[in-house]
Amino acid sequence: MKKCVLMIAYHFPPLQGSSGIQRTLKFSKYLPELGWSPIILSAHPRAYLKTNNDLLTEFQDKDSIYRAFALDTSKHLSCMKRYPRVLAVPDRWVSWWLGAVPLGLYLIRKYKPDVIWSTYPIATAHLIGLSLHRMTGVPWVADFRDPMVEEGYPSDPLVNRSYQWIEKETIAHCTRAVFTTTGTCNDYKTRYQSIASSRFSIIENGYDEEVFLKAETTVVDKPSKSKPFVLIHSGIVYPSERNPESFFAALQALLQKNLISGSTLKVILRATFNDKYIHGLIVKYGIESIVTIAPVIRYQDALSEMLSADGLLILQGSNCNNQIPAKLYEYLRARRPILALTDSKGDTAIKLSSMGINTIAQLDSKEDIENKLMKFMELCENNNAQIAPVDAILSNSRKSRTEELVSLLDEVACEVR
Repeated sequence: MKKCVLMIAYHFPPLQGSSGIQRTLKFSKYLPELGWSPIILSAHPRAYLKTNNDLLTEFQDKDSIYRAFALDTSKHLSCMKRYPRVLAVPDRWVSWWLGAVPLGLYLIRKYKPDVIWSTYPIATAHLIGLSLHRMTGVPWVADFRDPMVEEGYPSDPLVNRSYQWIEKETIAHCTRAVFTTTGTCNDYKTRYQSIASSRFSIIENGYDEEVFLKAETTVVDKPSKSKPFVLIHSGIVYPSERNPESFFAALQALLQKNLISGSTLKVILRATFNDKYIHGLIVKYGIESIVTIAPVIRYQDALSEMLSADGLLILQGSNCNNQIPAKLYEYLRARRPILALTDSKGDTAIKLSSMGINTIAQLDSKEDIENKLMKFMELCENNNAQIAPVDAILSNSRKSRTEELVSLLDEVACEVR
């Protein structure tokens, strides 16, 4: 008989535009093969900024998806684009708690789950998990994809205090706390030294092999050497955490030195979700001939684009040294050369180095980027760029990650018997 897990996740199809969707979606996809039945407790689609039903086709049992009442405070409870701050604490989706707790209690009575699982970075998800765990006693696994509280984050004092409280209560009451990187896990162990280290676990992000196999069937021919070198960044570009300004300054300098041009290098920034800000920087540095902002496309099409690129670009600031962009795992599977603009001491650089990839430059150093970009392009053009070995890549698949999750869920379920 299969065990059951109640999965509380705001990021779930039909939400469009967040790589966080893939973590819950792929876990729920592979869990049934490994002896666990997932029940999804998500938010009503009205709470999403953008929706797209494409990814829902991957979820076989639509009847096990439940959507609770939820609003986006900024969209549904504002007047003249203003709303009481208290209605967006800890986040703009706090109303989801009102619908999810009673629905969650109903689902617990109906399905009798062995474990509750909630996933951040929507803080309300952990608030729901905390409430259901305290009310029912069902063991609870809290998934921290990113740190909840760091120095200066959240910047709003009221939100910061609420995050601190939720984080503290979550760590105190959850059966296991799961993190995606070693750095974040170690930080939490240090911050909460009174909690047994055995209650902290790591399950990294990953990639989906099945989707890549489909994407490979639609890959266009790679550009010939007579065409520009195509460097792609696929995903959100944050003004702080992934600030591209030094990169753009390096491109400007190389352009002025006639070392690159629009005929030799094309940088595509796909689905930045900050197009206005990025466009302003492109104009500021006069690199319109090189850098192109591209719109959101279907997930599978985005993977096909990665597979056909000459190079793939990662941006990750030193203020996110304990985080690894989820797209990095997809980049590794694409088996295309990777240029990482990040801190050499951060988890992103450490992960790449462990996979045999050392084409890394400091995100905040124009000079380092200038030097490393030219060397990177030369390596690629001579077919000498570093590519991760196949066996190392396969260990990072979403199915492998789900096997890790199942081992953890089995442990948690056995502990309470």
